[in-house]
Amino acid sequence: MGVTVLQPYPLENKSGAQTIEFLLKRVVALGAVPAGQFLVDCETYSSNPQLGPPKTVHILHNSEQPASVFSILDTGTKQIPLVTDGLFDLLMTRIAPAYTSKKQTKIESKGQRFEFGDFLIKLGSVTMSQNFKGVLVEVEYRPCLVPGSCWELMREFLQGFLGSNVSNSMPAYFTQRSSINPNHSKANEIYQPIDTINQYLEHFTNYRKQTMAPVGARP
Repeated sequence: MGVTVLQPYPLENKSGAQTIEFLLKRVVALGAVPAGQFLVDCETYSSNPQLGPPKTVHILHNSEQPASVFSILDTGTKQIPLVTDGLFDLLMTRIAPAYTSKKQTKIESKGQRFEFGDFLIKLGSVTMSQNFKGVLVEVEYRPCLVPGSCWELMREFLQGFLGSNVSNSMPAYFTQRSSINPNHSKANEIYQPIDTINQYLEHFTNYRKQTMAPVGARP
């Protein structure tokens, strides 16, 4: 596994399917080769108000790590990540009185995977409760382990087929302070699978906050 960057792509008065088709043609024009499908999903649980200060648990799955369940406990002041095996899903159903699932906010990104040299490209259609929310592109540069060492290369690659939608600046996720060494940013840390999950959760949260579907937001 290398370094992954997520990039939302605007619909620009197209439907979701039209936008994905447009990006698919661009990716194929690069010479990328189809490499199956992918899925990242997120279900959120809220704590019982009678049990004290409110807490939220986000449970995420990534088809790239099928044996793992990623959970993030949000206390309101900090987030605590945990990586476990599939039994954690069963555990969440057993503690239903303490934590209740917000079924209507279950959200996922899924679509096609493509390989292009050392790059892995995923074109994700984001839906929440079967309602289309947007397009999220994931790009992984597999030879690199430290984001700060390969951002410029990844930026050039992303801008090559996504255009000016990609900022020249590194995504905010990587510029925040490291929890391991406050003197460093995440850009200088070894990249881990949980970093991909954190990025997805950040974007999923933004999509959930959309009170109205964007213009042209048709699946």
